[in-house]
Amino acid sequence: MASAFAVVVPFFFYGNASGHDFEFHLLSWMEVVHQWKEGIVWPRWAAFAHWTYGEARFLFYPPASWNLGALLGVLLPWKIASGAYVWLALTTSGCSMFLLARRWLSRSDAIFSAALYAANPYYLVIVYWRSAFAELLAGCLLPLLLLFVMRAEKDGRRVIVALSLIVAAAWLTNAPSAVMVNYSLALLIVVAAIVQRKPALLVYGGAAVVLGAGLASFYVIPAAHEEKWVNIAQVLAPGLRPQDNFFFTFGDDVDHNRFNMAVSLVGVAEILLLAAAIFLARRWRGEHSTIWWLLAAWGTAATLLMLPITLIFWRYLPELRFVQLPWRWLLCLNVAFTLFVTMGCRRWLTRFMICAAMLGVLAIVWHRVQPPWWDTAADIQEMHDFIEDGDGYEGTDEYVPAGVDPYELKKDAPQVATVSGDPAVIRIDRWGAQSKVFSANVARPEKLRIRLLNYPAWRVEVNGREITAGTQPVTGEILIPVDTGSNRVRLTFVQTEDRLIGDLVSAGTLLLVIAWSLYLRRQEQVRNVSV
Repeated sequence: MASAFAVVVPFFFYGNASGHDFEFHLLSWMEVVHQWKEGIVWPRWAAFAHWTYGEARFLFYPPASWNLGALLGVLLPWKIASGAYVWLALTTSGCSMFLLARRWLSRSDAIFSAALYAANPYYLVIVYWRSAFAELLAGCLLPLLLLFVMRAEKDGRRVIVALSLIVAAAWLTNAPSAVMVNYSLALLIVVAAIVQRKPALLVYGGAAVVLGAGLASFYVIPAAHEEKWVNIAQVLAPGLRPQDNFFFTFGDDVDHNRFNMAVSLVGVAEILLLAAAIFLARRWRGEHSTIWWLLAAWGTAATLLMLPITLIFWRYLPELRFVQLPWRWLLCLNVAFTLFVTMGCRRWLTRFMICAAMLGVLAIVWHRVQPPWWDTAADIQEMHDFIEDGDGYEGTDEYVPAGVDPYELKKDAPQVATVSGDPAVIRIDRWGAQSKVFSANVARPEKLRIRLLNYPAWRVEVNGREITAGTQPVTGEILIPVDTGSNRVRLTFVQTEDRLIGDLVSAGTLLLVIAWSLYLRRQEQVRNVSV
């Protein structure tokens, strides 16, 4: 908790660290709170994105971070919500590392591991330069992943439930991190099965991956099915592709080059220290061979995936390219980094020098390569005003409907107008995030142009009859045909079939997991009675 607090101390003097994704997350949190006040418990459509034309953000971005951020926004002033989120995420990571480290280390060493992990160099990059709040939150799952892989030898089939919950939590927290968690679980299980000579572990790992995806299906299935409805390819636009983000990879974008230099320096420094720590911790290979080999394999794999020699894997391994940024594997490498530093460097002076060296690298990055950006309380208030005043905010390209160019949208367009430009009497009865009701009186048959991007989940009714709406080319606005006279129009963001299937799969998987847990507990009770 103290280490996490130390990380956010600069927030008290400079304001909020405003990294690449800061506005995306904070505006999402604010919009969720606004929809909660409207009575929408589980938002799906980001109504204020693209200057109130909307986007399907909450269908595709995992829910854990934006629900937690919104909750903090309800409990605290917005100007300190992000700092509280960072503190909470780092503290949770430290606690999970303590649970892992305490399995082999003394209490004082485990506390050091927790503090080092909570304030590890890549976390500081996330906090000060990236503001990737969902990825930061996902970091707390990685020590638990390793912990339960280690417990698989003793717990046997019981470990399937724990591992499946970790996989599900990863999917519901951050999609790129979930991909890394699945690949990491596969690697760790294979190494554990080889070292312990227990092929059954492979079955446990496979079952956990399937059950974890099943538990998270209420998010995973709609996100996978509906990605063809949006410009999802934008997540792999130039500058965001794996080949553009290996260590020390530079292009024509000066800002991209500067940040890539910063994260490369931090990453390479960590890898060099990790290599030294592995050498110093070599005696642990005899005392605790399984954990040594697991950490060494995980750290090595993470390192290689950040180098251009592994580009072929990024191109052909399923979903790996959607991690986008190879240096994101520092998130996994930090588990090995933390434990090897703790195990290999038993003297507190050596540990202090390692921490000082990493802080020195970060200081060089801070002052010589890429200084962080900061948002003041006034900047945060301005973001909040975007929501409360109904002006909206700039959206995200990958979440707009397929084929739409959001940069062609007009900020001053009315909520409802005729395509022809002829006058019409429009009365707005309701204009909510997921439900809009209005009446339009026109002198002749018309098409109404709605300030809303067309998406298959929008159901349109005119005078109580469901119709198929049209779409304005390029801008993607909904076009609604109406007849002469008065027309009452209702638009509702409905639950699509894929979302219903996802809910049912999640519910069914949850029942299966509960039944499996009860079965295993019953077997254990019978075994204990027999003994």
